[in-house]
Amino acid sequence: QVQLVESGGGLVQPGGSLRLSCAASGFFPYMGWYRQAPEKERELVATVSNGGWSNYAESVKGRFTIARDNAKNTVYLQMSSLKPEDTAVYYCNVRSINNNNYWGQGTQVTVSS
Repeated sequence: QVQLVESGGGLVQPGGSLRLSCAASGFFPYMGWYRQAPEKERELVATVSNGGWSNYAESVKGRFTIARDNAKNTVYLQMSSLKPEDTAVYYCNVRSINNNNYWGQGTQVTVSS
């Protein structure tokens, strides 16, 4: 049974920062974050491979940084210069070597003054 434990969401003012964490119950070669805003489809935010290769959505490049700690099976998303349009439920995603996808329960990020 794969377990993903997310933390770090909350309410922040525009221009502020938050860090999301997702601890997995095992090793996964690909880890990442997606988000879903109200009435919108879930979209990729960032992913990182176990070798450190990362990929970002254009909308977050230069503002968000994804990182992972392989010893802790944990992926982080450092979010800076947050905008109201970043408001969404953020989901941790991991992919196994067999290409099975697993999702966290989601954590709410709200950017508002």
